[in-house]
Amino acid sequence: MPSKVSCLYVLTVVCWASALWYLSISRPTSSYVSQLSVPARKTAKAQKSNTTTTFGNIRTRPLNPHAFDFIINEPKKCETNVPFLVILITTTHKEFNARQAIRETWGDESTFSDLRIITLFLLGRSTDAVLNQMVEQESEIFHDIVVEDFIDSYHNLTLKTLMGMRWVATFCNQAKYVMKTDSDIFVNMDNLVYKLLKPATKPRRRYFTGYVINGGPIRDMRSKWYMPRDLYPESKYPPFCSGTGYVFSADVAELIYKTSLHTRLLHLEDVYVGVCLRKLAIHPYQNSGFNHWKMAYSLCRYRRVITVHQISPEEMHRIWNDMTSKKHLKC
Repeated sequence: MPSKVSCLYVLTVVCWASALWYLSISRPTSSYVSQLSVPARKTAKAQKSNTTTTFGNIRTRPLNPHAFDFIINEPKKCETNVPFLVILITTTHKEFNARQAIRETWGDESTFSDLRIITLFLLGRSTDAVLNQMVEQESEIFHDIVVEDFIDSYHNLTLKTLMGMRWVATFCNQAKYVMKTDSDIFVNMDNLVYKLLKPATKPRRRYFTGYVINGGPIRDMRSKWYMPRDLYPESKYPPFCSGTGYVFSADVAELIYKTSLHTRLLHLEDVYVGVCLRKLAIHPYQNSGFNHWKMAYSLCRYRRVITVHQISPEEMHRIWNDMTSKKHLKC
């Protein structure tokens, strides 16, 4: 007899396919806000509860209070067994295939028998009620989704990342390390865990690494990465890690989240994290294993990296299956 979980999984896949077909023929192709999205209005009680923040004996008024409630949460994910690594993956509602591919490959929480790994997918609230309902059903099956009450859009990616930082600081602050990445990234977990983080060594503190970028704001309004001068007047960004994938010690999650409460929001998430790191006097370490571009697959090439960008769900399965079945081969 098929298990209850497998039946629910099949039902979820069918429902997702039906919903996406329906949306493709009857809804606009893009249901997200194309510019800076307006956060959902909070009740007076909720606004009041977030107007001040206490740091020790100093009481201050936040510039960016992050006054959003969790719509979907997994608050007990770390209660029974403290994880070595928490993986935070930013995704959108329609990317069910990408999430499932990650669950079945490098994001599988049971990959390492001797280490506790937690995988979480981060979303905002869709403007489409059907998509919200589908994600709720998916969450009931897999219990690996966290959603806050802000509009899910590209320009709110910073809020999505801060939600992940908040979640770690609130519900999983005993974890050793955290990785933030995207849903189209392939991660070489052996290199990440054993070559970079090295579980047998003492956990680092105030640690942050990835592909470090030293650049400045783009003032061309036609660019995806356009930064208005009035929002960021400086000519150079502080060193920041590409948002496609970076790793940090878990103590940094709380530090960045608290710093963000008093730091003006920028829509470029990786730049904004870099601004917070500069305030904290934490310098990100360069690591050439993090690739923020597409890279043609070869077994030996992928054995040397930690992340590769722009990988489809189909490619993710092929790469994972090939690498796991050929571990005995030498390069």
